[in-house]
Amino acid sequence: QEQLVESGGGLVQAGGSLRLSCAASGRTISTYPMGWFRQAPGKEREFVAAISWSKISTYYADSVKGRFTISRDNAKNTVYQQMNSLKPEDTAVYYCNADRRWATITEGNEYDYWGQGTQVTVSS
Repeated sequence: QEQLVESGGGLVQAGGSLRLSCAASGRTISTYPMGWFRQAPGKEREFVAAISWSKISTYYADSVKGRFTISRDNAKNTVYQQMNSLKPEDTAVYYCNADRRWATITEGNEYDYWGQGTQVTVSS
């Protein structure tokens, strides 16, 4: 019964910040590399950031590099995403997901545990 629940989204002005959380209910999936994804209206889902279980390796999409920071608390089975200097183009529903392999974490195709996502809206 693996499940991911995203939270922390909201409405913020450009330049503002938000901190997203992704809670994993299953212990197995919480040990895997985790990633954040987003989907804007009328667009396909895109990769945002990923972090390994060890927290040593991170990877960011060019569009968010330097502004977003992914982290995780393995004791709480939770992954976070601190989003600073938000832009209107960051507006999207944000999801988290997992992959057993770091090499394919950006694809978001191994599991279908997208949950409900959390809405991030950045106004101009």
